[in-house]
Amino acid sequence: MKYRIVMWASAGFLVAGCWALYFAGTSKDNPIEPIVYTLARLTCPVAIAGSYFRISVYWALVANALTYAMVGLIVETLRQRLNHAN
Repeated sequence: MKYRIVMWASAGFLVAGCWALYFAGTSKDNPIEPIVYTLARLTCPVAIAGSYFRISVYWALVANALTYAMVGLIVETLRQRLNHAN
């Protein structure tokens, strides 16, 4: 189960990293498309806090990895209990 939690955290780190690269490469003159902004907020929950507080990219990567790890812990625990019950 530890391996799966690490995989969840790695996925969160990679998702936040990809969003950071995407937004670093976009032009500041063009507004962000609403669908892209919504997708970024759904896959990177720390982006919601970033709307209110100034968060560095490094802290966003760590926070997103921790968020995904917590979600992974919940999902894997529920999955394990459901498989054990059957």
